[in-house]
Amino acid sequence: MALQGFAQENGSATQWQEDLRFFQNTIHEDYPFLFVKTSPEAFDGEVEALYAEIPNLQEHEIIVGISRLAASFKYGHTHLSFWQKPVEFAQFPYNLYAFEDGIYIEGTHKNYPEAVGAKVLAVAGTPIAEALQAIEPTVPAENAQYFKAYGINNLRYPEILHAQKLTQSLQNTVTLKLEKNGRVFNQTFKALPKGNSIPTHRGFVTPDATWLSARDQDTTPLYLQQLDQVYFEEFLADEQAMYVRHSRIQDEPGESTRDFYARVLEEVVAKDAEKLIIDLRLNGGGNNYLNKDVIKELLKTEHINQIGKLFVIIGKRTFSACQNLVNELDNYTNVIFVGEPTAENLNFWGDNRPLTLPNSGVSISVSYLWWQDKPALENAEWMAPNLPVAMTFEEYRTNQDPVLEAALAFDKPDFKPKPMDYVKELYFSGQTHKLAEELPRMIQDPLYAFCDFETELLKQGNLLLQSGREPQIQAAIQVFSTVLNLFPDSANAYKHLGESYIAIGNEKEAKQVLLKAVALDPDGVGIAAQELLAEI
Repeated sequence: MALQGFAQENGSATQWQEDLRFFQNTIHEDYPFLFVKTSPEAFDGEVEALYAEIPNLQEHEIIVGISRLAASFKYGHTHLSFWQKPVEFAQFPYNLYAFEDGIYIEGTHKNYPEAVGAKVLAVAGTPIAEALQAIEPTVPAENAQYFKAYGINNLRYPEILHAQKLTQSLQNTVTLKLEKNGRVFNQTFKALPKGNSIPTHRGFVTPDATWLSARDQDTTPLYLQQLDQVYFEEFLADEQAMYVRHSRIQDEPGESTRDFYARVLEEVVAKDAEKLIIDLRLNGGGNNYLNKDVIKELLKTEHINQIGKLFVIIGKRTFSACQNLVNELDNYTNVIFVGEPTAENLNFWGDNRPLTLPNSGVSISVSYLWWQDKPALENAEWMAPNLPVAMTFEEYRTNQDPVLEAALAFDKPDFKPKPMDYVKELYFSGQTHKLAEELPRMIQDPLYAFCDFETELLKQGNLLLQSGREPQIQAAIQVFSTVLNLFPDSANAYKHLGESYIAIGNEKEAKQVLLKAVALDPDGVGIAAQELLAEI
């Protein structure tokens, strides 16, 4: 059954076009700094395409089109909410969740008991991977983790399914192809009345008489306990470990963040805890200025601020002010991160303010504050865990927690959570023989799979090359040659080595290595290598 929707009347279309121009001009005049991951030209091109289409579009298609423009900046704080009153999209009654082994219906309305806990294979006849690709432009995804945590449920909006051409018209029903207990079947869902939403908390359905959860409710794992509290702690006597779940960067009424951590760390010392595990996997941010209270208390507690004793669980919902906390933990403590990468870039545009379109009243949240906890050269799409662990659906359903278990079981006293710092320390201290032994060993060690040694070494070589001084360029040649010894098929290393030889006037060697870059990657790095060859 189709929901009601009409193409715009001329006057209404003109008003939407005026709103679009207002948005475009305001971005250029007041927020030009957001042009980092997209260009002004690309943005304007999308604006013009939407402007021309508006007379032929239904209202929800225009709104989704504007949401795509906001999402194109790829900063999670810059977005158009589909829950606001002027928009108020309908929702299909299912909550999707991305587990290690696929997309599942984590929760749904009681009218669809067979669907709860089923793996999603297709949406409206489109395979799930293609359906996710279709809605991705509507999500302000800073990285793939943000999309998994905060974006995939755009598949429950009928208006988005239509605007992104997953359905041919605006429908109040959708059929999902599902798999459960070895059986593949179709389930048709009817949209909730507008204004009604799915009761979720920290990404999971809150089960009650109307809503079903796929998780066994007989027990509750620590990371889901007391979710009504900002933070809580439990001492695990058998493991001699203190567990803290911290799910929002804000003060709990009755006990501030500073007082909570002071009390917990006093208990850590009093009980001679061997480990402190802080769980931030569900923490979506809050008040950045409270982070220093956490860091200060940890720095005062030398008993636990040691490699192998302090663990922090991160994941795909770790975002915003919590990303800042993660950055500061990485900067100042001896933390080992466990779990999945975070949903935020290390440095990012955050803290949004509303930009209200004058005719429609639609509000767009636009970022205006730059947060930088890391040097520009160390910026990355996320904080990666030192111990990567992801949860399968069955582990979630049966209340297992492989992430916490990995932290509790970890016992590697010689582990280097920042392997590149260790490599640089050996290099600059002149311990070349030890470096020659340690670097190949670490590259082969699965424990260091989280570190992209090739990319990180190339970064260090480029820093030396860009100095323009011959001693540093010679050092860069040494670094790039080392990369090639370790990664003989690295086209990037050959290209950068060629640039280094050009910089010192050795054109003969430059030609040889640049030709190897072309041979290894003719359609990628090889193109830049060809350009360098043409200049010689």
